[in-house]
Amino acid sequence: MVRAVFETNVFGVIAVTNAVLPLLRRSPAPRIVNVSSHAASLTLTSDPDGPFAALLPSAAYSPSKTALCALTVQYANELRKDGVLVNAVAPGFVDTDSNNHTGFLTVAQGAAVVVRLATLGPDGPTAGFFAEDGPLPW
Repeated sequence: MVRAVFETNVFGVIAVTNAVLPLLRRSPAPRIVNVSSHAASLTLTSDPDGPFAALLPSAAYSPSKTALCALTVQYANELRKDGVLVNAVAPGFVDTDSNNHTGFLTVAQGAAVVVRLATLGPDGPTAGFFAEDGPLPW
């Protein structure tokens, strides 16, 4: 299961990103927005009194999203010279199949921050990790 989750959340992102890089480099406003999770934040998940203390330990989901955030920074550093802005986003607890529809946000609400980062102006941030209410700690 761990391999399958990393295949989707990390290796799949690498494959898709590398495949579209030639197009992004020709774009007038190239953006990459990797969909991560609040559970990717080592700061948030390591706090024994924090909001994620009750999460069940997992070698799959949270670590794969943390790896995705690290990958985001690496791509941002590589592509900065090309004007490509690369960020990670935590859309929040969205009502989806993956959480058995226990999320309290709609898909549209979760997508709002993704769209905002995908439409950043040229002076927007890169190598960041964001939620709807602003930057998240790594």
